[in-house]
Amino acid sequence: MSELTARQQRFVEEYLVDTVGAHAAIRAGFSPRRAKQTAYRLLKKPEIAAAIAEAKAERSERTKIDADWLLTRLAAEAEADLGDLYDENGDFKPIKEWPAIWRQGLVTDVEISALYEGTGKERREIGHVKKVKFAERLRRLELIGKHIRINAFKEIVEHKGLGALAERLERAQRRNETPEDGEAEQTP
Repeated sequence: MSELTARQQRFVEEYLVDTVGAHAAIRAGFSPRRAKQTAYRLLKKPEIAAAIAEAKAERSERTKIDADWLLTRLAAEAEADLGDLYDENGDFKPIKEWPAIWRQGLVTDVEISALYEGTGKERREIGHVKKVKFAERLRRLELIGKHIRINAFKEIVEHKGLGALAERLERAQRRNETPEDGEAEQTP
């Protein structure tokens, strides 16, 4: 296997940032005008594909994040119990008492507003309104389904081909050729 040039190595590093070949090519110093073609050509090279695969494996080893970790995390998020956020009186527990799974991604926003009664010196706080926004948990199930290839989540793309297009064009042409009301067809 041949060794990568400095710019090819930079492309590999940049490709791992967002896995968008054209962006990686530009960031690696290749021409923006031909970035897509350059990325396509580079990604077809066995030595670059191998370098990308090796870098991804090293990153997974270093971060301890791989498909198993992701699937385990998604499953924990999908199974998290909303009841864990409330105390025995039905009030929200303090955030520091929430299970980590809720604090690390399932709750996207918390807004607490004080409620007051009276005016001036008579004004006093009578309570709080707590608004909590939750992440879309159904999306986690969908991602799990895609990972384990459940066909219910498979995106279907229908392609009718050129035959159907030709048929529709022919019908449109026939409609345009029919005489309009009040016009008589002429026969030779």
